[in-house]
Amino acid sequence: MINSRLAVAIHILSLINTFKEEHATSEWIATSVNTNPVVIRRISSQLKKAGIIENQVGGSGSALVKSPSEITLLDVYRAVQTEKDLFSIHEAPNPKCPVGKNIQAALQDVFQDVQNAMEKELAHKTLADILNQLSI
Repeated sequence: MINSRLAVAIHILSLINTFKEEHATSEWIATSVNTNPVVIRRISSQLKKAGIIENQVGGSGSALVKSPSEITLLDVYRAVQTEKDLFSIHEAPNPKCPVGKNIQAALQDVFQDVQNAMEKELAHKTLADILNQLSI
């Protein structure tokens, strides 16, 4: 399902890259994202597990494992997306209804095509592209 995890993850990575010397903690990042530090820690953990960030040696905070130009938005999406698919189809439509019995098959290919197109686009965009747009 579509949610804000991708945007928050990109926000986190942007802060980590921009404020390298600050040793950005989850509490500090949470003030910029305007959310709870627990949310930041959860998403940061997913980014670490995916090999995008690592814990800062000798201090608090994190660092990017690769340069921003080597981190695609698809890498980030895959790190934080917990659902298999972007869209989900309701599971129990009424099989006695002519629409209900056919809606899943009708939507499945369309939704898969949309997801493939989105992933293709994310594969061509990098964290560096986002950082260049921030104008910091």
